[in-house]
Amino acid sequence: MNILEAKQLTKTYTLDHQHIHVLRDVSLSIAHGEFVVIAGSSGSGKTTLLTLLSGLDQPSSGHVTIDGNEITGATEDELAPLRNRMIGFVFQSFHLVPSMTAKENIMFPAEIMGQADAEQAALQLLKRVGLESRADNMPSQLSGGEKQRVSLCRAMINHPKLLFADEPTGNLDSENGAMVLSQLVELKSEQGATLILVTHNPDIAKAADRVLRLEDGRLVESEKSKVTHQDA
Repeated sequence: MNILEAKQLTKTYTLDHQHIHVLRDVSLSIAHGEFVVIAGSSGSGKTTLLTLLSGLDQPSSGHVTIDGNEITGATEDELAPLRNRMIGFVFQSFHLVPSMTAKENIMFPAEIMGQADAEQAALQLLKRVGLESRADNMPSQLSGGEKQRVSLCRAMINHPKLLFADEPTGNLDSENGAMVLSQLVELKSEQGATLILVTHNPDIAKAADRVLRLEDGRLVESEKSKVTHQDA
């Protein structure tokens, strides 16, 4: 069984009595453990698709199923336990809580789940990404690359089955971006998670198992990235 399926997703907004179609009839399936990139130019609907697949927003029509659970039309109260148990998020702008230390930011999702070893798990993840010395630093004391690595640790602490990343290297220089992407893929593989990543960066797309390309809100291409490059 696929971990995620979407059928005929459409998202339409109304602005000044005009209907704006952001996504049009998008259907896809993603297998357990895949690394899938959603690519396309600015305004193609990449981030909108990610928010619909993750349940952060609801489609105008169509359906999304995560691990056999239909999430379309679910309330926030119904979605929250599923997200805490199964889903991790990494955003371009980090979204760290400024009043919490790096360690506390990472621990937070695990504490919500009642994990007794949340602190130990957070420290292990910080060590894994080379930031053990930054455990007690506040976000304001961290560089952009360090903030994103803390965000990555927070996303992985509950061992999510699904990891959603929206331009996770977009605010970073090339060196820090490459480091974050490498650690993201390594942690995803170590934990056996499925990674769905939005990017306009062709170098990141090359690292994926499969690339889904959007154009004007439509899925125009699905290609196996690694197989293509191995055959070349």
